Amino acid sequence: MSEGPLVGVGVVVRDGNRILLIKRAKDPGKGLWAVPGGKVRLGEPMRAAASREVLEETGLRVEVGEVIWTGEIIQGEFHLVLLDFEGIAVGGTLTAGDDAAEARWVELDELGDYQLTPTMYDLVSTLTA
Repeated sequence: MSEGPLVGVGVVVRDGNRILLIKRAKDPGKGLWAVPGGKVRLGEPMRAAASREVLEETGLRVEVGEVIWTGEIIQGEFHLVLLDFEGIAVGGTLTAGDDAAEARWVELDELGDYQLTPTMYDLVSTLTA
């Protein structure tokens, strides 16, 4: 039984009309596409966690901005609260790493061609509104 909700962070890294996506290499969501992100570690500030996750999964260093989307996943005893930040790439080389099978820039109008994680559909509607 869970002690309480977990906190997950993601980063919407934009480059013009493109956003950075990773293809998840592990469950949950193995084989699906999402913005880079992951769980916040105990004692780790959320923005630091977001920056760390992007670096681990994509090889890019980012400046993390404001929260642009919130959501949650509740499945039985599992409860994950999600916060997605806006971000700007400031260095590094794009390469898939950690639990990302692939990492790539995707045009916003091409997102329909990708199998996204369930929460990404709500995020995309926020981005394209």
